[in-house]
Amino acid sequence: MQRDEWGDLAVFLAVSQERSFTGAAARLNTSQSALSHVMRRLEGRLGIKLLARTTRSVSPTEAGQQLLDTLAPAMGQIAAKLEAMGKLRDTPAGLVRITCSRHAAQTVLWPAIDRVLARYPDIQVELSIDGALTNIVTDRFDAGVRLGEQVEKDMIALRIGPDLRMAVVGSPAYWASHAVPQSPRDLTAHRCINLRMATRGNLYVWEFEMGDVSLNVRVEGALIVNDSATAIRAAKAGHGLAFVMQDQVEADLADGSLVRVLGDWCPAFAGHHLYYPDRHDLSSAFRAVLQELRERR
Repeated sequence: MQRDEWGDLAVFLAVSQERSFTGAAARLNTSQSALSHVMRRLEGRLGIKLLARTTRSVSPTEAGQQLLDTLAPAMGQIAAKLEAMGKLRDTPAGLVRITCSRHAAQTVLWPAIDRVLARYPDIQVELSIDGALTNIVTDRFDAGVRLGEQVEKDMIALRIGPDLRMAVVGSPAYWASHAVPQSPRDLTAHRCINLRMATRGNLYVWEFEMGDVSLNVRVEGALIVNDSATAIRAAKAGHGLAFVMQDQVEADLADGSLVRVLGDWCPAFAGHHLYYPDRHDLSSAFRAVLQELRERR
């Protein structure tokens, strides 16, 4: 088999698995037109159509599926062997892909990644900042970072951050014309800044707890956002109350630009955890990231 034929098969594999020339181009770091040219060349050389193309999707033909069924496990074995050989290197190297929330990236993950990149020049890190609960297996991430209560039970989880607390905050100007709530139920009489959840698209229901009592409150207001930083900015401008992580507003509470209420109703909860599948073939690059997070907890 000629050298370019191996490359053509790798392109066919990527397009078939991604079901998209766009996704395959991103995966292979090339252009869609280049991939289309490769596929035309491969199909012309074989004299058979491998892909069925529509305006919205790409899928293997019957012949293409037969080739894919043989090619995918073979390529997987080759990739695993190359990865195993890579582990013999003295210096960790390779790509690590991690999905995480913006809060996790800024508060606990980035400091560790900063140190890893400075220490290991052959490691490449891809951080996908996403508020949705990504399936790290199907989306081919090495790991994810989420709150402890959000980690799936079949994953290995490593706590990498302290306990967190929520905080209801408003500006001094807002409190000058509104009564301070004595209970979370009182929030229904206030202007509140709603947060649109990335996972399901619904509005976040504010959750409170004191002792054995738990309350969920659906708030209303003139503003809906999908980013906590924007909610904080709006609260400081007097547009209503925000319900955000306490550590995000520590400086604002200290300088008086925001005032907190209902603190007794916001107990601590488990902070950020790194989670990943239970497997034994962890790359050297991921092991280096994992070790850095373990040592700096």
